[in-house]
Amino acid sequence: MLNTYTSYQSIARNLQTSLERVEKQPLVDRETKYYLENIIKVTSIEELVDNDRLFKYAMKAHGLEDMVYAKAFMVKALKEGITDPNSFANKLTDKRYADFVKSFNFVASGPDATVFVKAQQGAVTNYFKQAQIAGVDPRSEAVRTETNYYLANIGKIKSIDAFMANDRVLRYALAAFGLNDTADNRQLAREVLEGGVRDPESAANKMGDLRFLGFATMFDFEALGEATTTYNPAQRPVVDKYMRQTLEQDEGAQNEGVRLALYFQRKAPTISSFYQVLGDPALAKVVRTALGLPDSFASANIDKQVQLFEARLDVKDFSDPEALGKFLTRFTSLWEIENPTSTAQSSLSVLFAQPVEYGVSTNLMLAIQKMRS
Repeated sequence: MLNTYTSYQSIARNLQTSLERVEKQPLVDRETKYYLENIIKVTSIEELVDNDRLFKYAMKAHGLEDMVYAKAFMVKALKEGITDPNSFANKLTDKRYADFVKSFNFVASGPDATVFVKAQQGAVTNYFKQAQIAGVDPRSEAVRTETNYYLANIGKIKSIDAFMANDRVLRYALAAFGLNDTADNRQLAREVLEGGVRDPESAANKMGDLRFLGFATMFDFEALGEATTTYNPAQRPVVDKYMRQTLEQDEGAQNEGVRLALYFQRKAPTISSFYQVLGDPALAKVVRTALGLPDSFASANIDKQVQLFEARLDVKDFSDPEALGKFLTRFTSLWEIENPTSTAQSSLSVLFAQPVEYGVSTNLMLAIQKMRS
């Protein structure tokens, strides 16, 4: 069996290949085909939870497999949605529930929740509103003609360049936000699309024009890439989450340290404070292990734990791929020492082979071995 460090690195460096391998598993393939063929037929919360096969797939995709029995609980979360910050899902400390509701947002999209695409139906709705503001009947022939053309072509557009190159589609999209088709607006449109909305310093977030912010949000190529114009959170995104959950579970059956590392890697970009880490036992376990702290440290005062974490780590590093890689190298290496998958000699030889810049020095390894003795 490969040691923790080697197993994790092998998967992390070839993540897409690993996920594709999972998707080809007969059971996974069968359940995924069923899900994709049937989720688009679901038009209500009740239909989702009453179909055990779909519901189990959706719950597992969001890491909630152990809660499939709690249908009433999930119905309450779904019925209150996530628009209101005081909704049931938003008030829960565990953000997996809010993520689930976001994927199946019947409150916001109604019966179209599983087929609604912002860049398609969302843009059309906006276009109709703008037409009414200008005194144009949305049922007029001109509006119908442009809308039919837009819907027939927007799904084919896979990049910002392709979007900007289709004059008719771009003109429709700009009009949907009350933006005239001018050279200046086209240039600004490209700038806000390239910057996206995730970075608070992006053009869309800094310029103060809500029309362009809405435009960048609806056509979020920066975050969604080629899937932007066909993206529905209840379809392929759920499948991708299911594959990642299955990969982590499969690896965890062989080596819990690998599963923890993969889980931390997935959650890392969303971590903004160590209080958030302490709210998740798996994340906290990774950090304690990486810092060489015993499990008993978890019983210490929470503020004291955060102070120690902050003194030794910078939470911003979790959003930096290179720094995160070094951190997880340290974790998997120390995990292997405490939970060896092979003889101590072979495990240590692997650890010593790693350069100091990865965050695990020879002196540290020897010190830990001495403490265990």
